[in-house]
This record gives sequence, structure tokens and C-alpha cells, in this order.
Amino acid sequence: MNLIQAIILGIVQGLTEFLPISSSAHLRIVPEFMGMQDPGAAFTAIIQIGTLLAVMIYFAKDIASITGAVITGLLKGKPLGTDEARTGWMIAVGTVPIVIFGLLFKHEIETTLRSLYIVSASMIGLALVLVVAEQHTKNRNRDGRRGKSIKEIGWTDAIIIGLAQALALIPGSSRSGVTITGGLFRNLDRETAARFSFLLSLPSVFAAGMLELYDIRHDLMTSMDNIINLAAATVAAFIFGYLSIAFLLAYLKRHTTMVFIVYRLILGVSLIVLISTGRLQP
Repeated sequence: MNLIQAIILGIVQGLTEFLPISSSAHLRIVPEFMGMQDPGAAFTAIIQIGTLLAVMIYFAKDIASITGAVITGLLKGKPLGTDEARTGWMIAVGTVPIVIFGLLFKHEIETTLRSLYIVSASMIGLALVLVVAEQHTKNRNRDGRRGKSIKEIGWTDAIIIGLAQALALIPGSSRSGVTITGGLFRNLDRETAARFSFLLSLPSVFAAGMLELYDIRHDLMTSMDNIINLAAATVAAFIFGYLSIAFLLAYLKRHTTMVFIVYRLILGVSLIVLISTGRLQP
């Protein structure tokens, strides 16, 4: 790819990583329309470091508080002594499923599962599940029960949302989409579900990015163009990822996820039509 193409893909990554519409799906689809080859799962994982930095900066205060509480708790022999420390350990526990499944199915994730048939099915499938989750939230609100805040998240919530995050390994499912959906089913309010989703993404995105960067280090160093393109895409992902976080948290304070559900359904059906008519190669 050239520099402009790399920047475009970085922008796509930043805009779609935190919205429940799947960044991996868009990084699989957009190159098709641009006449490019699939940049691959490794490219996706590495430029996610840009969106990782966006999360770290946006939630710097929360991350510092949680990290400090975990360290203090360990030093005092009370690892679960505060809400912040509990949140830190819940993030760790919630990260375990995606690490296990990511290692077990690494080959399939990088090859078979990147088929546009899989992407379109995932886009439509999660949209339908999200409809059910929104109805669940609507029923809870109608009964006068408020959603859980981040300090009220329990161990069962963290494990279930962590298992949901593992589904994000399937292109088209969306990391934020599956974790927000899991959060809604566990009675978190929408903003809390999104906030916990972003914090939960930190360990796995960092680990995946570093692993892929290590794996392709020799290929990367063969060309300065490769390094420049990857760096440009990562910077673009950071800038637009930060803006995307701010938008989604503000949006979910007042709105449901219905606009994203409709978008997923339209895109998923459109992909099937384009594939069946030969406009796109699966």
C-alpha cells in the first residue's frame, strides 16, 4: 500500500474501533473497494496500538487510579481492598478468555475467518443480538431498575463480558459491540458498558499488537516505506480513535445503540448482495 492508503486505513481503524460496528470488518471491506489486497490481521493488530494509546490517554486518570490501587493492595496484603483494585483484577480476569482463544485459533483468525461471508454473517448476527440486549435494557428501565455503575460490576459480570470479548476475534463482530452487548445483558447502563469495554480492551490489544510487531519485525525492517506507512496508519488511528471514544460516551448517555444496529444490518446485507453479484470477492 502507499502512504495515502495507509492513512485512510488508519482513519478507518480509529473511527470504527470503539463504535460497535467492527473495525476488523471495515479494514477487510475498505481495501476491497480501494482495489487493494487484504492488509491482513497483523496490520490490523499493530495499528490498534494507536487506538490503545487513545484509550490510555482518554482514561489516564482511571488507569492511574486502578493501577495504583492494585499495587497498593498487593503491598498491603489486601488485593481486593478497594473498588478500584477490584476493577483492576476484574479486567485481568476478563482478559483471560480472549488470550486463550486468540492463541488457540490464531491461524483461523488470520485466514479462514477473514472471509467476507464470515464478516457479513457477524455483522448481521451481532446486530440481532444487540436488539435483544436493548430490549432487555428497555424492560429493566421500565421496571424502574437503574443500570449498574462501574463500581457495582461483579466477578460474574467481568467473566461474562470477558467471554463476550473473545467473540471479537471473529472479524465483523466488533470488540466494543460484543462487550457492550454483554454489559447490557448484565444490567450495566450503556455508558458504563462502553467505559468498561474500553478499559477491558487495554491488555489484549497491547499484547496482540506487540506479538504481531515481533512476528513481522524482519519483514518490516526490509523497507523504510513499510515502517512509514505503518507509523502513519497508527498515528491516524490514534487521533480518530480518541475522537471516537469521546463521541460514543457522550452519545450513549442520551441514546440507544439502534443507529449502530441499523448500520450493521444494512452493511451486512449489502455485503451479501455485493458478493453474490460478483462485485466483491469473498
